[in-house]
Amino acid sequence: MEKIVIIGSGPAGLTAAIYSGRANLQPLVVEGFQTGGQSGGQLMTTTEVENYPGFEQSIMGPELISKMRTQAERFGTRFVSGDILGVDFSTQPFKLNRSSGDLEARCVLIATGARANILDHPSVKKYWGKGVSACATCDGALPVFRNKPIMVIGGGDSAIEEALFLTKFASKVIILHRRDAFRASKIMQKRAFENSKIEIIFDSVIEDLFGEKFVQGAKIKNIKTAELKDVQCSGIFMGIGHTPNTSFLNGALQLDEKGYIVTKPFSTATSIKGVFACGDVSDPQYRQAITAAGSGCAASIEAERYLSELGE
Repeated sequence: MEKIVIIGSGPAGLTAAIYSGRANLQPLVVEGFQTGGQSGGQLMTTTEVENYPGFEQSIMGPELISKMRTQAERFGTRFVSGDILGVDFSTQPFKLNRSSGDLEARCVLIATGARANILDHPSVKKYWGKGVSACATCDGALPVFRNKPIMVIGGGDSAIEEALFLTKFASKVIILHRRDAFRASKIMQKRAFENSKIEIIFDSVIEDLFGEKFVQGAKIKNIKTAELKDVQCSGIFMGIGHTPNTSFLNGALQLDEKGYIVTKPFSTATSIKGVFACGDVSDPQYRQAITAAGSGCAASIEAERYLSELGE
């Protein structure tokens, strides 16, 4: 039986592992590899990271994860692969049904993250990381996008927030939406319509993307007229939301209406004592590597206190 099991190996899970390891808790990290994506989280598909403190010249996402993992190993963290398929938090020790062998733990930290919703389109997958992104805050300020036209896909608050942010860097931001009206709140729509750097194209979808090694534009189709036209742009940002990786919980914890784990105010504690949540899986607001890492630190500290109460 383990003292502490951390589910997830992105910035939140690895930071929790570093803190738990330094507290001599011998943490075990479960690295998922199918459900919700790959081990290392979304940073594994991110190129340059310019907004993580301590790296003034930026750092590649996979390299940042590698450094975190090595640091966690230095303090005694162990890693095992396999998706968690189900949990039983009804009694102690907690039980975790893992695809490659079940586990028991006194304390569980959930850091499974959230996956960006992307268009199920071959060209979107082809250019992922080559001009196609799902995080304007992460990538929008990169030199490859500065002073160039950028396209945002979507019609909700997320899409308009991304578009407004990108106007700080792009020469023009094109919002592409498949319907004839936005779903976003009225105040967000007003900001989009009044921004001179935003162009809006309704009733249209991506037919294809083109470019050599990097996105240079999109072929779009009007779904009412079937008209096709090429739109020049140097980046495509998905603004169609995120889905938290919580399906494996099967009702074991309290979730909000979007599926994010609900934590107590000013805490990472969940609805079950001894189970903590950190990172994007409980954060529908910020979804940044640095905020995930900070919550991983908090979860580890709270878990250590909980284990002390148990006499561990």
